[in-house]
Amino acid sequence: MSRPAIKLYRHPLSGHAHRVELLLSLLDLPTELVSVDLANGAHKHADFLALNPFGQVPVIDDAGTVLSDSNAILVYLAKRYGNGRWLPEDPLAAARVQRWLSVAAGQVAYGPAAARLITVFGASFNAEEVINRAHGLFTVMEGELSAVPFLAGAAPTIADVANYAYIAHAPEGNVSLQAYPNVRAWLARIEALPGFVPMQRTAAGLQAA
Repeated sequence: MSRPAIKLYRHPLSGHAHRVELLLSLLDLPTELVSVDLANGAHKHADFLALNPFGQVPVIDDAGTVLSDSNAILVYLAKRYGNGRWLPEDPLAAARVQRWLSVAAGQVAYGPAAARLITVFGASFNAEEVINRAHGLFTVMEGELSAVPFLAGAAPTIADVANYAYIAHAPEGNVSLQAYPNVRAWLARIEALPGFVPMQRTAAGLQAA
């Protein structure tokens, strides 16, 4: 008997939601995508707040197990379905993954993700500040990716999944990737993984026609 699909409540332009969609696809798990109409405030309605009191996507419902927060969901999926591949048990290897989950929630969120929020969603961040923060992050990543193919080492992990979308879509927020060949090669390696699914692109920032 086939297992029921995991429901993923998401928005197609949310990099946080794409993290989860990407891992579900890489794990080849049956998935039901449930679009949440953020523009009309569906994430603030009582039925959605019952799933996530913070009123944010993504949320998953795995046969009654309801979980929110993109990085928390990645940990759950990797632990439950990843057979040790996407989140290693070795203490040092696990710590290396956690380091990059923290980067995804910190420097990425307040750098390239924030820059994209300005151009795609009209957020009121200081563009110069967040773009400079993005370039600072990419400079560090460029150096680290000169020694390893993936963020936490030789093999892809949820560290890569967590950081991919907002870095791949950084040009939408007027953050160029041209000066970072190692970062661009890393993005290409993720895109070559079996089961990879892209996030919808937006004609904004440097991506504008």
